Amino acid sequence: MDPVVSIRPLLAITVAGLAALAVLLLHNRARLRDLVSPLAAIAMFAIVVSMAPTVLAGGTVELRLFEILPGIDFAFRVDALGMVFATVSSLLWIVAAIYSIGYMRHLNEHAQTRFFACFASSLAAAAGGAFAANLFTLVIFYEVLSLVTYPLVYHHEDEAGWRGSHKYLVYLMGASKSALLAALALTYHIAGSLDFVTGGLLAGSDTSAALLTVVYFCYLFGFAKAAVMPMHAWLPAAMVAPTPVSALLHAVAVVKMGVFCVLRVVFQVFGTGLVGGLGLGIATAYLASFTILMASVYALTRDDLKARLAYSTVSQLSYIVLGAALLSPVAMVGGIIHIAAHAFSKITLFFCAGSIYCASGKRNISDMAGIGRRLPWTMGAFFVASLSMIGIPPTAGFVSKWYLAEGAVAARETVFLVVLLVSSILNAAYFLPISYAAFFQAERQESRTTVREIPLVTIPLVATAILSVLMGIFPGYFLTLADGVIR
Repeated sequence: MDPVVSIRPLLAITVAGLAALAVLLLHNRARLRDLVSPLAAIAMFAIVVSMAPTVLAGGTVELRLFEILPGIDFAFRVDALGMVFATVSSLLWIVAAIYSIGYMRHLNEHAQTRFFACFASSLAAAAGGAFAANLFTLVIFYEVLSLVTYPLVYHHEDEAGWRGSHKYLVYLMGASKSALLAALALTYHIAGSLDFVTGGLLAGSDTSAALLTVVYFCYLFGFAKAAVMPMHAWLPAAMVAPTPVSALLHAVAVVKMGVFCVLRVVFQVFGTGLVGGLGLGIATAYLASFTILMASVYALTRDDLKARLAYSTVSQLSYIVLGAALLSPVAMVGGIIHIAAHAFSKITLFFCAGSIYCASGKRNISDMAGIGRRLPWTMGAFFVASLSMIGIPPTAGFVSKWYLAEGAVAARETVFLVVLLVSSILNAAYFLPISYAAFFQAERQESRTTVREIPLVTIPLVATAILSVLMGIFPGYFLTLADGVIR
């Protein structure tokens, strides 16, 4: 099928960018300003979905803007992998925008205009990365995403906020300005291009295996948003941000941009054949497995709910990397659809953490005994999302983990099947006690104050919990896209 030339990829990015500008212009009209993000999110999602039929049919939507250097264009191409990322981020922006309004208003947060402007800008950067046609365009939007989310991390402007945002910027910008820049330069030197190529841009290269290995690991660690250990410390540090930001960072835009970039490198820069031939797949799988298990152990030790969710995110992201690294088609499908499964479930968990804080001021799990009887919708949604993280049917997490487990068997790598099973047990160990305490333990006498659900906060988290179940029952859309990636 010939590519469809269309302005729609640029239009999707522009809608989010104009939303950020409109938010700034309406800073003195709070009610009108708050309407901008939900309306822009709906418009962006509609544009993204309008391109889905072409992509599902095996085609692409392309737009070339201008040439930077020979072999380097600033261009967009909407393919199956990009559509997975774009669909998830644009859909979840709708509920995140509504949730943010309720959260920020209830807590009377300062600098709301800056918050909503940066939030919209981050979605523009995520869409740009999803639709990038080459490494150059991808890295431009990757860097923009780091810069526009930096003010969101230091939002509270206290000592913890500045410390967390400093680590956030040092890790992400430090990795991209060293390892990632080196990888780009070496790739261009080897291939004379930075375009994404089906089967791999570097496949068939006569470059030495040692140099290609160096380039590969420069990408793996340079894309630090993927949070593969030891490049993960920025992620828990970013927990100082308001909960809507945490949901954005850890479920939708930032971390998903990281693993999305890693998948681009494996599938379309190196190609699965070259990754397997160099033995990089098995090395990456062991590194991802270490991250999965160690981050789960760290999560078990955290009493702060957002910190526990942050380490859970570090672990869950490496499921996606593991799926790609196993190189079996079934495992790769599992890794790709885990982008969506994790996004729907983890954003629900962060929304629930914010709802608990808004309603009761509680952050620590040890203080949440009996809170489920006061916040039944919030903790019910938390329980559903927890089941998805563990991989219990009929939730989204079950579908992706099933494919990952099948992929490990197909690749004849039993050790990674064991890793998946052990990590699921660890998931249960750090999630289920929270729901048990919330619903079945007695509430402390001193905490019996007025605690009730906040509608603008509760409705979005119930919606995302429902999405987690719907994807588990009807995974066809994302499975078709994943099949399109590995076809």
